[in-house]
Amino acid sequence: MPDQQQDAAISAETLQEQPDVAERADIMDGVISETIALGDFMRSFGASMLEQVKASNPPVYQPALDQHLPVWQARRAVMASLRRRPFPAQSEAVQAVCKLLLDRGEPAAVLNAEMGSGKTMMAICAAAVLQQEHPRTLVISPPHLVYKWRREIMETVPGAKVWVLNGPDTLRKLLQVRATLGLKSRHPEFYVLGRVRMRMGFHWRPAFITRRLRDEGQTHTVACCPQCMAPLDRMDPDGPRAWLSAELAAAVLSGMRMQCTVKSCRSPLWTLIRPGTAKQSLRDLVGAAMQQLPTIGPVASKRLLDMFGESLLGSMLEDNVYEFINLMDENGDMVFSDRQARRLERSMASFEFSIGQGGYQATEFIKRYLPKNYFGLLVVDEGHEYKNEGSAQGQAMGVLASQCRKTLLLTGTLMGGYADDLFHLLWRLNPAVMVADGFKPSERGSFHGANMAFMREHGVLKEVYRETGASSHRTAKAKSLTVRTSKAPGFGPVGILRYVLPITVFLKLREIDAKALPHYEEVFEPVEMDDAQGAAYALMASTLVRILKQALALKDSTLLGVVMNVLLAWPDCCFRPETVRHPRTRALLHKQPAMFDDTTLMPKEARLVEICKQEKAAGRRVLAYTIYSGTRDTTARLRNQLEVRGFKVAVLRASVDASKREDWVADQVERGVDVVLCNPELVKTGLDLLEFPTIVFMQSGFNVYTVQQAARRSWRIGQRKSVKVYYLGYALTTQMDCLRLMGKKIAVSQSTSGDMPESGLDVLNDSQGDSLEVTLAKELLAAA
Repeated sequence: MPDQQQDAAISAETLQEQPDVAERADIMDGVISETIALGDFMRSFGASMLEQVKASNPPVYQPALDQHLPVWQARRAVMASLRRRPFPAQSEAVQAVCKLLLDRGEPAAVLNAEMGSGKTMMAICAAAVLQQEHPRTLVISPPHLVYKWRREIMETVPGAKVWVLNGPDTLRKLLQVRATLGLKSRHPEFYVLGRVRMRMGFHWRPAFITRRLRDEGQTHTVACCPQCMAPLDRMDPDGPRAWLSAELAAAVLSGMRMQCTVKSCRSPLWTLIRPGTAKQSLRDLVGAAMQQLPTIGPVASKRLLDMFGESLLGSMLEDNVYEFINLMDENGDMVFSDRQARRLERSMASFEFSIGQGGYQATEFIKRYLPKNYFGLLVVDEGHEYKNEGSAQGQAMGVLASQCRKTLLLTGTLMGGYADDLFHLLWRLNPAVMVADGFKPSERGSFHGANMAFMREHGVLKEVYRETGASSHRTAKAKSLTVRTSKAPGFGPVGILRYVLPITVFLKLREIDAKALPHYEEVFEPVEMDDAQGAAYALMASTLVRILKQALALKDSTLLGVVMNVLLAWPDCCFRPETVRHPRTRALLHKQPAMFDDTTLMPKEARLVEICKQEKAAGRRVLAYTIYSGTRDTTARLRNQLEVRGFKVAVLRASVDASKREDWVADQVERGVDVVLCNPELVKTGLDLLEFPTIVFMQSGFNVYTVQQAARRSWRIGQRKSVKVYYLGYALTTQMDCLRLMGKKIAVSQSTSGDMPESGLDVLNDSQGDSLEVTLAKELLAAA
């Protein structure tokens, strides 16, 4: 008793000295019970906790300790010898990657760097360091960034030879590579492979002949093996014989490449198809290639062919396009003017001339006909694109990773919010760790069980139990219980510590030299609808939600997507009549006439015009995103509304080839454009839109990757102006709910890149348990 009284006296005395704590504390039997927010707790004890974490899990790379090592100095010397040198923070990231791959012997590393921080530059520097031990590097790139990779490699690495494996002559180039096996390379070699080309196989068709055979007194025309002439049956040697007609054989054999079932034959029942038109002469090929370039037409191409010949021009276009730009005539004068040369240089960055054709899958060729570890480093650009289990490009990436000594995965958005976003990536990068932890495929090769086990251990799964009414059986009564399992956003700290931190190097834009990047600001701005528009929306929402509830009560969920899309889109598309019909019965649910004519500005359009006016006055261009560029096209109206008010506007559409979008934007800037309108999906990766420091999202859409990538198109190294991003949404509508939920999803995705929301446990709460669309639908029904 005396000891307890003494403890109580000490606690009371402590509370008197700290009144802020006393206000939140309850004293019961001498014990202080205090509730503290997670954010306050981390601010108070974060430093000591970080020291504890560092002591128990020391970082692989520590600049203060490693910079005195000879190997650190040698790698720094390699980076210093490059034509373009990285910033100090980028150099430290490269050092960390090299130490992880070379000194620690890890098979793979992940460079999780923020959009615009120079992942391409850092990957090239890392490849240059690793090429001191192995001279060949293989790069997997999105198809529209292949030539940007080539340009940056040639501008950075002295004497580098770059092979572009993205055209129809990929097979011919790989055969040339195979012919040089055993020869020592004098120069660093880079092979840039487009991810679409890497998974494209050859064209084939079923191959068989037809014969007339008699069976039981009847004559049949049947399909036969072209080698042994045996009639084709149902391709099942254990089943009853049933000859196939030509039509049935074509249908059966078109699904997969098959062989003759006769054991002594086993001939293939398929043959290759070589697509393409009739062969052209070399002069015609070179002339057609030159006419694809800006400022060169039929007359100019003929003049160049007569002056230099098709052989010389063809070799320049195929191997060194910059020699073509610097062509001089017999008098020593440049063939192309300065303006032509600038346009040609931009176009040449995405141009490849090829003579040969071939369709053999590049990944299969590398696996079969090049020795393992022929490539020292595999660089996987936009690595999050390879996270899906059944995608052909994901499987092809896994094959290439197994054939290279080391793998470096580049991404700015490693995780989309769910634990299984990482499962297949981890399996393709470092399968030994996954096998060691028991996440193995089944005997049939299925990863479904391992994926679910990974989700249960490190992710978040929701199990919804549904109990129906009693049902009568012959001898008893019972209730039916069904269980539905769905995934929810979140990745546990144990999983991050086990799988992400050991192989990942993080870099934020703010960590790079402060002088290299300007100020960045995001503004979420609600826009008030006018009275008539707001009243019409309220009537439409109440009508459609009431009908939706009635349908859901009858277990009919077909209306959910229709109602959600209409309520999200109508405020931006109310300049045209809206007719809502049931998707199955085609019954009329609601009809709303147009609210605005072609000349009247809608409130959000007025806000866009206001932003464009103030930015033009400040000498800044505007990039405006709208997700409605298809059936509900709003780009034409936005363009008209801006042009009649004195702005020069261009619309980037999907018809512009992905490899030419960078050149298209540069042309618009040269023409003095003020505003560019486009769908964010068209520019979300690879493009540096430094000329557009102001970005306006008219709508956000549902894709977390797209919003994060598109918002950072102009806040990149090289930007000199401050960057401002506006998110516009109509107040008191579903659009604001969508923006708010998008912010939550982004907070979840950032939890694996070193950023956490204010309350870290919010990533596991129920409001974020479903996909964004489902959560939005639930909130809509709850608010009605």
